[in-house]
Amino acid sequence: MIRDARIYLDYNATAPLRPEARAAMVEAMDVVGNPSSVHAEGRAARALMEKARARLAAALGAEGADIIFTSGASEAAALACAGRGLQAGGVEHDAVAAWVEPTLPVDARGGVVVDDPACSVLQLANSETGVVQGLPRGLAVCDMTQAFGKLPLAFNWTGAQMALVSAHKLGGPKGIGALVMCRGTDLAARIRGGGQEMGRRAGTENIIGIAGFGAAAEAAVRDIDEGVWARVEKIRDILEKAIEAGANKTIFVGKGARRLPNTSCFSTPGWKGETQVMQMDLAGFAVSAGSACSSGKLRESRVLRAMGFDAVTAGSAIRVSLGPQTREDDVLRFAEAWLEKEAKFRARAA
Repeated sequence: MIRDARIYLDYNATAPLRPEARAAMVEAMDVVGNPSSVHAEGRAARALMEKARARLAAALGAEGADIIFTSGASEAAALACAGRGLQAGGVEHDAVAAWVEPTLPVDARGGVVVDDPACSVLQLANSETGVVQGLPRGLAVCDMTQAFGKLPLAFNWTGAQMALVSAHKLGGPKGIGALVMCRGTDLAARIRGGGQEMGRRAGTENIIGIAGFGAAAEAAVRDIDEGVWARVEKIRDILEKAIEAGANKTIFVGKGARRLPNTSCFSTPGWKGETQVMQMDLAGFAVSAGSACSSGKLRESRVLRAMGFDAVTAGSAIRVSLGPQTREDDVLRFAEAWLEKEAKFRARAA
């Protein structure tokens, strides 16, 4: 297989579309009916949607829960969190942070101390640092967006009332996500109109995206079972050893804490993260300076600041996130190119 000259190392922003998802979406494109219609065509569309919902429930370990399809995890966060007076730590994704009070303490490794789970939101894994949280039972909302498809998990294990997930983080299409809820949870719709999605989210469902989501979720769990992410973790560790060997002033964020197997966040204080991203882009590598939803904003990482890093260090961090297609040679080529740029930065700063 001929590989693209560029190397994609930004899987936490979005993962490439899985062939299983593509095939399911192509099939769904030929389904003409509206799933709310009672005729044969409508019933066929409804059957396709419910098949995908069942596949997602099985992959999530959420059998018996209600799964409400949304436009993504951000909409799911608004539906779950808005107006409820929930609390969280300062390391939550912006989509959650917009609706909660950042009052929970965060330690230097990115761990959040939750004192009242029933009134709290907590991400299972941080998108920037990869740090994985220990989940107290009974959370109001668990953000599984980054962890789903990379770690073994089950909604029904957590005891959480609700959870957020998104398709494009695990190889499904963009623009589709879901809110997972314990059956019987009282939650008012924010988008009103028809009675779609059990009355929680009006609007004709995105059948094509839903079909792709169900297929991608099933394939992602199969990857976990087959040890794909254990191989990715070994490649991530090779990357970090290569960087450490040549850049002794670089700080690895979350090192020593449990992390996602694919995520490395590191900072070279004084060398702006945005500058590094642009330089590596020109060199043929796609990485990021934090969450894709907040990139482009010239400020330091809010997550790193909450962990106690100063503004300079927080503004100098980049995130490298790998995927099943990443090879050892890819990360070694990245490390070589990055270390060359880092040496030039140090020479200028001397």
